[in-house]
Amino acid sequence: MKRIFACMAALAMVAGGAAVAQNAVAQNYPSKSIRFLVGYAPGGGTDIMARTVAAKLTESLGQQVIVDNRPGANANVAAEIASKATPDGYTVMFISVSHAISRPLYKKLGYDLVRDFTPLINVASVPMFVVVPPSSSPKTVADLITLAKSKSINYASSGDGSPEHIAAELLKGMAKIPMTHVAYKGGAPGALALISGEVQAGFNTAPVAVPHIKSGRMRALAVTSAKRNPALPEVPTVAESGVPGYDMIVWYGAILPAGTPAVAVNRLNTDINKALKLPDVQQRLASLGADPLGGSAAEFGTYIKAEITKYTKVVVDSKLQQQ
Repeated sequence: MKRIFACMAALAMVAGGAAVAQNAVAQNYPSKSIRFLVGYAPGGGTDIMARTVAAKLTESLGQQVIVDNRPGANANVAAEIASKATPDGYTVMFISVSHAISRPLYKKLGYDLVRDFTPLINVASVPMFVVVPPSSSPKTVADLITLAKSKSINYASSGDGSPEHIAAELLKGMAKIPMTHVAYKGGAPGALALISGEVQAGFNTAPVAVPHIKSGRMRALAVTSAKRNPALPEVPTVAESGVPGYDMIVWYGAILPAGTPAVAVNRLNTDINKALKLPDVQQRLASLGADPLGGSAAEFGTYIKAEITKYTKVVVDSKLQQQ
């Protein structure tokens, strides 16, 4: 009996310690700078979303929110770092649909997207654009399909298993065309490769592609979403362009290491939701072809699980699983 009481006392002390820690966070959070980990190079879609949110949180929280770019392995390097970070609310991982894709894509990952993280918020969604250099011959997706059937075409993405990679593989499968994948360390390097002529086609997220399309450095053949995008309403969808049923978007969100105190989760979720409603943020996102989302942490957790299920089927059907 003495041993049982001793164990119960120890458990009570642990619970009491956790409550004290929670109260300390509630009273003081945030008391220092917060790090936003981004698994891609500066200038890509995830980076742009992270920096847009970081700027507003710096104002509302009264602490610096610093974006820390750690590109590599389709953002899985950064995710592994984040999964092992202290769960105190001072490390936030910015993710995209690519992390849901990575779950079935790689047999061995150094982290588990569901087990090792606490959902925070779904930030925004964007389509991708099928783009080519402005001097190239294709003017439509139909032209690109015809060209791909007659000669070898290389296309750029932001990495193996990235949304751009999956979008291109979907087009290849649905249009029954060959194209060679060239992976870059982020959307921005892939876009520059297209502009310089290293590759003949690209699949870029709206935040990356829209400024280059508007400046004339890229030509947009189509948008990957089911509907045309308000940022470039003259650009048809892939489905309109001869590939019926084609539809793919990219979402961006934020997560925290598992075990992060609820008070930190709630404060960050509340402030990001408020930021997404600000007119200048909405204008900024609209100019990039993005739709602000927001919502609760629980809703984002449910969404992540649904996306993993969705892309598990895509990866299996396309035989893309890697070691």
